[in-house]
Amino acid sequence: MTTTAPNPVLRIAPATPAQAAVHFRASLRLHADVFDVAAALAAGGDPGFVVLDSRSTESWDQGHIPGAVHLPTALIPERAEDLLDTSVPVVTYCWGPGCNGATRAALALAELGYQVKEMLGGFEYWVREGFAYETWQGPERRAADPLTAPVAGACGC
Repeated sequence: MTTTAPNPVLRIAPATPAQAAVHFRASLRLHADVFDVAAALAAGGDPGFVVLDSRSTESWDQGHIPGAVHLPTALIPERAEDLLDTSVPVVTYCWGPGCNGATRAALALAELGYQVKEMLGGFEYWVREGFAYETWQGPERRAADPLTAPVAGACGC
């Protein structure tokens, strides 16, 4: 009998359903997506969290989420206490999926005692999904990219 090697997807067996549930539940505790953050902010009132942009001042000036707190990652240890309340969860973001600045900011905040989530997609996907943003010149908005926002701004999930 000839046995063929499993394909690359199944070379390592999938997790059990129970293991997968633990992993994905933990992931959702640590992450939020752009659409959900935008929906919570658009609902009006207190969303129950603060959004933190961890990028440089130059990047902030080019565009940021309205109402976000600007606190570059390197300044978190010395300035977080002045800008954030430890009882309010923080959602961090940086440029986009190719940047781990939001992850580093979330780690720095968690080490200081803050509850944190990272916004997947970052500012890049905020803009690509067609949500309004602010620049040093004022408010901006671009048309939604149909590849990232095929269902009127939602991922269709």
